Amino acid sequence: MRKNNLRKLIQERKPIINGWLQIPHSFSAEVMAKQGYDSLTIDMQHGVIDYPNALQMLQAISTTDVIPMARVNWNEPGQIMKILDAGAYGIICPMVSNRKEAEAFVQACLYPPKGYRSFGPIRGLLYGGADYGKYANDEILKFAMIETKEALSNLDEIMSTEGLDGIYIGPADLSLAVGSEPSFDIPESSPVFKVILEILEHAKKNNIIPGIHNMSPEYAEKMIKLGFKLVTVGADQRYMSAGAKAAVDKIKKTSSKDSSKTY
Repeated sequence: MRKNNLRKLIQERKPIINGWLQIPHSFSAEVMAKQGYDSLTIDMQHGVIDYPNALQMLQAISTTDVIPMARVNWNEPGQIMKILDAGAYGIICPMVSNRKEAEAFVQACLYPPKGYRSFGPIRGLLYGGADYGKYANDEILKFAMIETKEALSNLDEIMSTEGLDGIYIGPADLSLAVGSEPSFDIPESSPVFKVILEILEHAKKNNIIPGIHNMSPEYAEKMIKLGFKLVTVGADQRYMSAGAKAAVDKIKKTSSKDSSKTY
C-alpha cells in the first residue's frame, strides 16, 4: 500500500504543512498541489464542495506526492467511509465533544475488528494499491476537532481514545465556545490563546498530533515553535481573492483591507 508520508514526517519530528481547499474544481486543486505542501485538505464542511467535486480533486492531488485529506461536515459514518473509499488518507472531523463521539469517529475510519468501516474502497485501491484493505488501518490519519465548550471539559478523555492520531483546532468555533468573537491567528493577550495552549499541552501529554488552522505563514511558524505538528496555512479561495484584491487596490490607488474572518 502507498505509504502515508505524513506519518514519516511526524516520526522525523518535522512539521506537516497543510493547505486548505474550498474551491470545487480539480484544476485549482492541482495548482495548489504543485506548491510544495505536505498535505491538502478538501473542506466538505464550510466549503462549497460536494462528493463528485471531491473525487475529481483527489484525482488531481494524486498526480503529486501531496497527501490528500478531507474535513467532513459532521461525525457521520456514511460520509466518512465514502470519502475514504475515494482515496482520502486523512480525515478531520468537526465538533468532537466527548469520548463517545471520538470513538465513533475513529471506528468509522477503521476496518474490523478495530472499527466498523464497510469494505468497498473503490478508488482507494487505485490510489493506495491492491493491498489497501490489509494496511489501510495503519495509514489513515484521524483528527478530531476540538472546538466546543463540552470538548474543553473532556480533553484527556477525547485525546486518549484508542486509534485517534491527532486533534485539530478550529480557532473560530473555539473562540465562540469561550465567549469571544470568531477569529483566527489569535493574539497572546486573548483568553482564547490560553485555551489553545491548554489544548496543546493535553495533546503533548497524550502523545498525539496537535494541529491548528492559521491565516498567515508567520502565525503558523509561531505555532510550530510552540509545538504544533500540523499547521494549515490559508486556503485557495483566500489566496485568489487576496491576490486579486491587492492588484486592483494598487491600480486604483486604494488601501482597503480584507477584514474577512472566514477560512
